[in-house]
Amino acid sequence: MSRPISMHPLVLPAMTGLCIAMGLLLWAPDWVIGSAHRGAATVSPVHSYAGAVDIAAPSVVNIYTRTVIRRQRHPLQDDPLMKHFFQNNPESSERIQSSLGSGVIMTSDGYLLTNHHVVNNADQIVVALRDGREASAVLVGADPESDLAVLKISLDNLPAISTSTSGNLRIGDVVLAIGNPLGVGQTVTMGIVSATGRNQLGLNLYEDYIQTDAAINPGNSGGALVNASGELVGINTAIFSQSGGSEGIGFAIPIDAAMRTLQDIAEHGTAIRGWLGIEVQEANPKLLAALGLPLALRGLIVTGIYEDGPADLAGLTVGDIIVEINQMDASNARGAMNQIAALRPGDQIRLTFIREGKKSSIRASAGQRQSAPLQ
Repeated sequence: MSRPISMHPLVLPAMTGLCIAMGLLLWAPDWVIGSAHRGAATVSPVHSYAGAVDIAAPSVVNIYTRTVIRRQRHPLQDDPLMKHFFQNNPESSERIQSSLGSGVIMTSDGYLLTNHHVVNNADQIVVALRDGREASAVLVGADPESDLAVLKISLDNLPAISTSTSGNLRIGDVVLAIGNPLGVGQTVTMGIVSATGRNQLGLNLYEDYIQTDAAINPGNSGGALVNASGELVGINTAIFSQSGGSEGIGFAIPIDAAMRTLQDIAEHGTAIRGWLGIEVQEANPKLLAALGLPLALRGLIVTGIYEDGPADLAGLTVGDIIVEINQMDASNARGAMNQIAALRPGDQIRLTFIREGKKSSIRASAGQRQSAPLQ
């Protein structure tokens, strides 16, 4: 006789449920099973940035420049006894130097942004569009201190790029670099925003860069850095490299600053910057100790003042320690210079400073800084 099998009270209901489920599956319509499989296949779709490229790429151009390099005549070429040696070995006194870079179409009527170093001293500038058209460009103006230049071309139906604001950028945002690296043709590389507000790199006088690991190589200069929506957020300008190639450390000028330079140059022919008329040095323990001030104090020590400049007229004196500019920390000299430069002539500046151990505030009216001459 067989021994009866005992079951746990929960086993029988569980087996009954399993049988019902299997029955439903066997009798389920094909569309039910198919939709389940399709759902599983699309859980993790592959994301593409092709849409962003389609929006931005037509506005990015290749720039080709030609510069005539004139050689100095050899001093013996005019000597009657030596002249025949040079006649037998003629050597041209000129040679052509070519270079390449990138640019961005900013307006439908033909204004472009690029880097100053791309077009500096060029005798001829040719702009090649993605649609195959080419045009000679006129240099409207340049700002060597920020390494920006404005060009103008005369063509119809120009695709102006859409812009965002660099103030919305966050570290970790996806960005695309579009340009003409190494002359191979328009190329798109992807990365993220690695840092913002980079300065003290020794590249230019005014530095406030977006850092990215999107591959940027020679020829990318002046090209576009765009966000995942295809909007311009920066102008690619430099790379940090020990090998000459991309090492994942590239820098772009934020679009807010670039747009301001574009507007200034288009309207006035030069960049317009605020000026205070002071020379400063960041406070350090040695200086503070010499002045008998607390070593923990942070600020900018005024070391020089331009006579009848904005700071002089407002009452600032040598030895004052500026701790705030318009209620913002003033412990970093480079940051303070950028902050003042961003002002327009006539804008009011509130300066908070320490003089003889006492904190005081004054208001100054920003002047206009004279731009450096083009090289």
